[in-house]
Amino acid sequence: MTPARRGLPYGVFSRPGEPRRVGVRVGDQVLDLAAALGDEVFAAPVLNPFMALGRVAWREARERAAEAARTGDHLLPLDAVTLHLPIEVADYVDFYASLEHATNLGRILRPGEEPLKPNWRHLPVGYHGRSGTVVVSGTPIRRPCGQRPPSTPGGRPSFGPSLRLDLEAEVGFVVGTPTRLGERAGAFEDHVFGVTLVNDWSARDIQAWEYVPLGPFLGKSFATSVSPWITPLDALEGARVEGPPQEPEPPAYLRRAAPWGLDLALRVQINGETVAEPPYRDMYWTPDQMLAHLTVNGASVRTGDLFASGTVSGPRDPGSLVELTRNGAEPFKLADGAARTFLEDGDTVTLTATTRDGICLGEVSGTVVPAT
Repeated sequence: MTPARRGLPYGVFSRPGEPRRVGVRVGDQVLDLAAALGDEVFAAPVLNPFMALGRVAWREARERAAEAARTGDHLLPLDAVTLHLPIEVADYVDFYASLEHATNLGRILRPGEEPLKPNWRHLPVGYHGRSGTVVVSGTPIRRPCGQRPPSTPGGRPSFGPSLRLDLEAEVGFVVGTPTRLGERAGAFEDHVFGVTLVNDWSARDIQAWEYVPLGPFLGKSFATSVSPWITPLDALEGARVEGPPQEPEPPAYLRRAAPWGLDLALRVQINGETVAEPPYRDMYWTPDQMLAHLTVNGASVRTGDLFASGTVSGPRDPGSLVELTRNGAEPFKLADGAARTFLEDGDTVTLTATTRDGICLGEVSGTVVPAT
């Protein structure tokens, strides 16, 4: 079976004049699951009802979908359908799991200080985002307005469009099986349905002025783009790797019971040109640890919850422009000679990711449009 067929990512599609329904991608085609499998759960306009069925149902449906794909029936050309947000997002949580990203930002924003805050190696730092502004790939990204830092010490902040609009290349995890309020999550693979790509757009100037003391707010909440495809965990067995060593050893609830690092090669493109290729495999905090920390206080997760890794950065390939340009101090040039520090109106950002055995996680793309 080819990598495209082995991946069989789930999405939601429609044809002109017809309702949305669930399909799986098979190369440059989409398999209409409601028609192919005769199951009404796939006639829903989002994946949530199917994801709520749990791991046994996920595995059975994947096997049936693979068999249906081999027959060639109920396959539709991708260019003949419209792709939609695949899930109804219940809650959105963003983590800060890359040691390289956290260290880079610490050095840029707090020169002369220890790059990492004292808590960073003891727990996966995160914040709650806005589920209502999670959008599907292809949705235009309106440049946000907000308060920007004073231009001189002691001055007043200005208000207007962000002048430091950034991208963040991330990997997201979608919850299928929920937990009850007051209980911790069990095994990662019993709760998480699959993996998707995320661009957590960031207005760095708005963020810099507002984030002390409570963290990200308007500089993040205006838009988060996700791929229209969710790759099931079972498709990524060959990509699983041990996470990096952790020092000091984390508390018991954060100790890894199984290898849930993922060997994914991400690619960041601006206007079709590759500007970075950050590796996911070396992320300090792995997704099973994120889920464990997310629920250790008794907070519940719901079907459709999305939690993301935070920016994926490697020693040489950062997954954000604030790192790539050292907060705008070191512009880079695109192939057409245009210089960039942060994103300009009209820029199109595209993120892709593949496994070492050639499975593609799809792409997430968005074009910046002017503020209103």
